[in-house]
Amino acid sequence: MNPDRKRWNEQQKLLQEALLRGNDHPRAVELFLAQHAATHPEGMSGSGTWSFADEVLAGLNESALRHLPPGGEHSIVWILWHLARIEDVTMNLLVAGSPQVFHSAGWRERLGAGIEHTGNAMDVDATRALSERVSIESLHAYRQAVGRRTREIAQNIQPGNLKQRVDPARLETIRAQKAILPEAAEIISYWGGRTLAGLLLMPPTRHNFLHLNEALRIRQKIR
Repeated sequence: MNPDRKRWNEQQKLLQEALLRGNDHPRAVELFLAQHAATHPEGMSGSGTWSFADEVLAGLNESALRHLPPGGEHSIVWILWHLARIEDVTMNLLVAGSPQVFHSAGWRERLGAGIEHTGNAMDVDATRALSERVSIESLHAYRQAVGRRTREIAQNIQPGNLKQRVDPARLETIRAQKAILPEAAEIISYWGGRTLAGLLLMPPTRHNFLHLNEALRIRQKIR
């Protein structure tokens, strides 16, 4: 494994310990911000450190980003959409209780995706359609906006609140806004069983990293 990715995995274990112990809140937030930064392009955080997202995306043209491999389920564009939407939904609706970034600054229109949900449970035809029509430039910008908002949220969580369970009313907001397809509704129940600490671990760090690994595998198959 790439040494940077290996170190990221090691640091993720430290983050998990810090979040679950809850006895050093500043350290937990510091670890979160470092882990989160690595799953976004470096320009999102300006941290000047290694970015797995930059490693995966470097040099890929539009055709490669939209490419859905034969027999595959996802394109790299679908992965970027999914990561941005999942992070937006969970961090804003569930952790902060605030509106989604998606519903501000005209993102829905700018993205031109034709859908609002996270992409969970999409079939191959729907994935291909999204991959072909979404604005890649706007998608990169939207994901950056989501990432920056996540960092604000993480830094505003008060000590002691990390052990709080998700407010059930916030889960209902996800349903009301149709941010998850009915076929994937079990993920809402999963989030309902998490604490705020659990949501910081999954999705905006670990979930991002896992799907970037998937994107790297797609990249390696493109000729």
